[in-house]
Amino acid sequence: MTTTTRQAATVGSAPGVAPRRMANAIRALAMDAVEAAKSGHPGMPMGMADAATVLFARYLKFDPSEPDWPDRDRFVLSAGHGSMLLYALLHLTGYPDMTMDEIRRFRQLGSRTAGHPEYGHAAGIETTTGPLGQGIATAVGMALAERILAARFGDEVVDHRTWAVASDGDLMEGVSHEAASLAGHLGLGKLIVLFDDNAISIDGPTALSVADDVPARFASYGWHTGAVDGHDPDAVGAGGKAAPADERPSLIACRTLIG
Repeated sequence: MTTTTRQAATVGSAPGVAPRRMANAIRALAMDAVEAAKSGHPGMPMGMADAATVLFARYLKFDPSEPDWPDRDRFVLSAGHGSMLLYALLHLTGYPDMTMDEIRRFRQLGSRTAGHPEYGHAAGIETTTGPLGQGIATAVGMALAERILAARFGDEVVDHRTWAVASDGDLMEGVSHEAASLAGHLGLGKLIVLFDDNAISIDGPTALSVADDVPARFASYGWHTGAVDGHDPDAVGAGGKAAPADERPSLIACRTLIG
């Protein structure tokens, strides 16, 4: 199958598989894995399950049977502490090496399912994400790489997007500010960030330490921005549809309730 004919894998269109059911399956896997490990972060995977389901079901271009297909979309979980979101998505969309046994071994020595995603541990993990903000900077680099390769080889060969999920913590870090500013300056329109706008941090409400208007800040960098109810698949879908149509990088603030 060539890069021009391959289609996005769309679990949402599979008979009998509704987005809400898949989102709830993500939540259940996150709860059970963290409980079994007695360690981990279930809140972010549970809160972003609806938005992530829409992304993987409707927009992300990927093929679990050929995970290294060069023109696949890239997905970066910048909020790496919520790693069970990524592992659950890989399991439910059919990546062969993300088995239920690996989910059961979450955070265990030698498993593919480390506490934070580790590149090389399993197909579908595009990059290691641990320190907050690191994934946003990496996603900007991936989007820039796509731009350079497309200029060299042509859009008929290289034409993919980079999607990322970021938390409040990611967007507080200085590296994310610098990288986002560069992305806006370069007009990296194939970069789309879903911001888990849950107004909570490990210490309590984000209002304890920050009062940024995040969409306004990204707009000042030259980004397209939008705000949606992160638990409404149709609203997230509308945001996901509008973002690729804009020539600027996009930030979609998904208002969610943690857990």
